[in-house]
Amino acid sequence: MRYCAFAQTISRFACEQRGATAVEFALTAPALFMFLLGIAWMGYALWLQNALDYSVTEAARCAANSSTCGAPSSQTSALVTSYAAGASGAGLDSSVFTYSAPASGTCGYQVTASYPMTLTIPWVPLSLTLSSSACYPQ
Repeated sequence: MRYCAFAQTISRFACEQRGATAVEFALTAPALFMFLLGIAWMGYALWLQNALDYSVTEAARCAANSSTCGAPSSQTSALVTSYAAGASGAGLDSSVFTYSAPASGTCGYQVTASYPMTLTIPWVPLSLTLSSSACYPQ
């Protein structure tokens, strides 16, 4: 007799369709939100990479054209790295950039950037280092 009552209860719930959409959404929502956040963070990473590429190119050009940067050689490195940070448009610190003056056998005025980035996607901790380099001839 108890089995019969239990079977009737189960069969009644098995045929019920109300709330099925909520259960399906609850099962798929974490994957959906993780996917959307991943797209947003990857877009941000690509935007930062573009900012790094632009700023090192502009800073190398600035270093080659002394009238633009117009500073004594003792201050050129600090001036070029701060110029690169300002040209990035991403609020990057000047410590992200390095400058090397031209030496014989090199390509010329070289500016490089390296920026460590952590993507905060739930349950998927990813970290990557964005880097860029530009060289402007003498």
